[in-house]
Amino acid sequence: MSIHLIALSLGDAPVPTRLLALAPVDMIIIALYFAMVLGIGFYLKRYTKTGDDFFLAGREMTAWVAGLSFLAANLGALELMGWAAAAYQYGILATHWYWIGAIPAMLFLGIVMMPFYYISKTHSVPGYLKLRFGEPSRVLSAVSFGFMTVLMSGINMYSMALVMKVVLGWDINFSIWVSSITVAVYVCLGGLLSAIFNEVLQFVLIWMGALLISIIGLIETGGWSGMVARIHTNFPGGDYTHLWRTMGSFTDNPMGIHWTGIVLGLGAVLSFGYWTTDFLVVQRVLAAKDLRAAKLAPIIGAGFKMMVPFIVILPGLLGLALLQPKLMGEAQAVATGGHSYNEVLPLMLARYCGPGLLGLGVTALIAGFMSGMAGNVSAFATVWTYDIYKALIRKDATDAHYVSMGRWCTILGVLVSIGTAYLVMQFLSIMDYVQALFSFFIAPLFGTVVLGMLWKRCSPAGGFWGLLAGTLSSIGMWAWVKLDPAALKYIALSSNARDMAENMYRALWSWIVCVLVTVAVSLVTKPKPESELTNLVYGCTDIPGEGHLPMHQRPMFWAVVVALCFVVLNVIFW
Repeated sequence: MSIHLIALSLGDAPVPTRLLALAPVDMIIIALYFAMVLGIGFYLKRYTKTGDDFFLAGREMTAWVAGLSFLAANLGALELMGWAAAAYQYGILATHWYWIGAIPAMLFLGIVMMPFYYISKTHSVPGYLKLRFGEPSRVLSAVSFGFMTVLMSGINMYSMALVMKVVLGWDINFSIWVSSITVAVYVCLGGLLSAIFNEVLQFVLIWMGALLISIIGLIETGGWSGMVARIHTNFPGGDYTHLWRTMGSFTDNPMGIHWTGIVLGLGAVLSFGYWTTDFLVVQRVLAAKDLRAAKLAPIIGAGFKMMVPFIVILPGLLGLALLQPKLMGEAQAVATGGHSYNEVLPLMLARYCGPGLLGLGVTALIAGFMSGMAGNVSAFATVWTYDIYKALIRKDATDAHYVSMGRWCTILGVLVSIGTAYLVMQFLSIMDYVQALFSFFIAPLFGTVVLGMLWKRCSPAGGFWGLLAGTLSSIGMWAWVKLDPAALKYIALSSNARDMAENMYRALWSWIVCVLVTVAVSLVTKPKPESELTNLVYGCTDIPGEGHLPMHQRPMFWAVVVALCFVVLNVIFW
């Protein structure tokens, strides 16, 4: 049996238990993928003997491998499922998370921040905070990051289980357990080395599979203009197809957000916090073979990042043009037996893919899950082992012992993540849940790290208390709105704001709180002497220059090229 479309008209009843069935050729494609992934894990296990091998891939990756892995670690099932859902819910505004919400921050990481991470030879972002501010800041950030990572891992588990439920009719609980055990096995085998090589493979598979929906969908709608016309016909009351034109008022766009929330909350705080301090992605760049490769890797990733909306956002927009009636939030879908925002990508997959193509499409989603989940698990293993276990529990063990601990805590992290997968079901959209977590832990962390790198006067006490105040203020604002919905007009500056808009403004306020507290405490406490800030702070670090290289080999040249492309895209889709 090829594609078995049971009720693509979403208003029909009863709701299908599955949208399609896999043909034998599809099963063969999926089986070959799993065999390849596990084979890479078994093969690379022989090369992961030391701590640097397991946690940082031996620091031998080229700029291209590190750059693609840097991007692929963020291009998981969460991205594929979550942002397709967000595009269906909010329209093309979801693209902001790929352009202004990523590109400037990725370039800033490569040019400004990467030298300090790399030269200091730290294993993690909390490790940098230990060197810059001391043990209390390291422990606080490590515990926060570990907590956030297992919550994020639950998102990837839920995403994969949702795909299997909608597409193949599998029980969602069974899917969560099967998928999580698979990831635990292959990350335990090869550590970050295995994760990086598989992420590059998965990056290619994701593009091959997901691009099918975009190409065939544009053909059906008559190109971009035809798709836009259909969306305007289906939803005449809202503008889902302009990036900036509707951002002058809170009430003129589907997200209920003002441009200040996007530019300041997302562009200046959340994106910089994620791309420059979230160890899940920074860990990949730290695996680069030298400083030039480490600086180039985020720039290469930024170039590819600009193209990702064509395989992630576009399917959600095609859903607005082609799927009727409008999908629902997760809670409504569960109550009514209908389809939710989070299911738009599988629905589009079911619409277009036959035998062979279906196997490739499902493999792309599985690859996305494996990439995102493995990224979270490997980052958690590193932070737990070096910044919690080694720092607080057992300081003088052998390197082999820490590698063993890394493997065991990989399994532990997966088990904890299984529990968090069920939390995701309480949110209307996967990405609302993710951005809430980022506003809690990532936004204030960026304030601490960037002040630590750029301001010599920033003291250890200032770094700790600023990070703590920023984190607690963000969680407090979230709880305030949950207890009193009327508080939304104070947090998000408008009572019309949706969940995503609230997340943006909450991130901005928490970053401001972190910076103000850090500066205030630093001014009344003793800073570290400059002799202890070498390789950690601007003005105290000798950063190798690249003036001897041809222009086209300098990271700054390619950063300018990517920045110009970024500006052009925003103008085109204004």
